[in-house]
Amino acid sequence: MSVVKHFITESIKRTEIDEFLQKKLERAGYGGVTISKTPLGTHIVIYAMRPGLVIGRGGETIRELASILEEKFKVANPQISVSEIEIPELNAYVVASRVASALQRGVHFRRAGFWSLNQVMEAGALGAEIVISGKLRTERARFEKFRAGYLVKCGDPSLKYMQKAEVHVQLKPGIFGVRVRIMPPDAVFPDKIKIVENLPQLEEKPEQKAAETQTEEEKKTEEEAEQELVAEEESAAEANTEESEEEKEA
Repeated sequence: MSVVKHFITESIKRTEIDEFLQKKLERAGYGGVTISKTPLGTHIVIYAMRPGLVIGRGGETIRELASILEEKFKVANPQISVSEIEIPELNAYVVASRVASALQRGVHFRRAGFWSLNQVMEAGALGAEIVISGKLRTERARFEKFRAGYLVKCGDPSLKYMQKAEVHVQLKPGIFGVRVRIMPPDAVFPDKIKIVENLPQLEEKPEQKAAETQTEEEKKTEEEAEQELVAEEESAAEANTEESEEEKEA
């Protein structure tokens, strides 16, 4: 197999696993998966709002997931770990699934879009975009965007930091699509310059430290010698004054 085909098959397998877990763990608040290969096997980290539902009673659900991934998707020795999502509003999968469930309940698409967008921005995101597409009001399909904040769509920051998710939901008029893009608050942009007021303290080399200690010791010895000289001069002056007073009295 060529290198190109290998990467294509691997990425197809990743998307298939992602779609399977998204359907399987919908009640657990599925928020994405990361797959990394190790010498011992395949390490899979599942992000969810409720990790207890992913693990199951006595680890029953997680063992079932491991067996399905090994048999159906040919994942070598899957080692699954579950991580809880700290801020669900900053996770694109969670936001997209919330919008889709709101549409299923009959909430108007504009209300669902603006409500989710406000929640994401209140959670501290730098920028967010929600796109709802489908037969929104007429028989002709169209899309509507809801944007807020600073959202970069190209370059290294968008590839490195931006979170993307896409969810489809079946409604009476047809299939609706929900696409969510979120720029998290910890994103770093090359055009944003940060001015540091206080200079950082440089670490001193051991040679410089030794030289500084030597100079400090020399200064101390010089000060002590000067103090001794001053004390001797003062004692000599006092002795002279006492002798002159005695001569005057005599």
